[in-house]
Amino acid sequence: MTRADLGPTAHIAHRPIHSMLVSVPITCFVGTLLTDIAYWRTAEMMWADFSAWLVTVGVILAFFAAIAGLIDFLGNRRVRAVGPAWPHAIGNVVVLVLAALNMLIHTRDGWTSVVPWGLILSAAVVLILLFTGWMGWSMVYRHGVGVAER
Repeated sequence: MTRADLGPTAHIAHRPIHSMLVSVPITCFVGTLLTDIAYWRTAEMMWADFSAWLVTVGVILAFFAAIAGLIDFLGNRRVRAVGPAWPHAIGNVVVLVLAALNMLIHTRDGWTSVVPWGLILSAAVVLILLFTGWMGWSMVYRHGVGVAER
């Protein structure tokens, strides 16, 4: 199996869409955790508002990244055969579900929008993202998944 066999299914100008999209939700979810911690420590409502916006934008863009990732995952059986592909896919589905639940938690008013469940879900999402990011890194840099040949 060559690296050309593992190229991206969903791409624009030979650039994988999934890898272009994932950086924004990851940033939003890490930002949500940081602003949740800031709200927990200060009780300044501005931080809770930031968290609500960050998690919402993150979920919306993660949904689009998930669609592109699903196209890549289902579009090539050789990608599914790569060891880290399944843990990466399942972990990211769990992240999307937890982040969507977190988005709903953040619609509450005041303290209960963050403490304790918003903060717990934000931390869980970031911890799972560390694992799925490691699996994604392994897929790209060890196995050449999603890398377009020149």
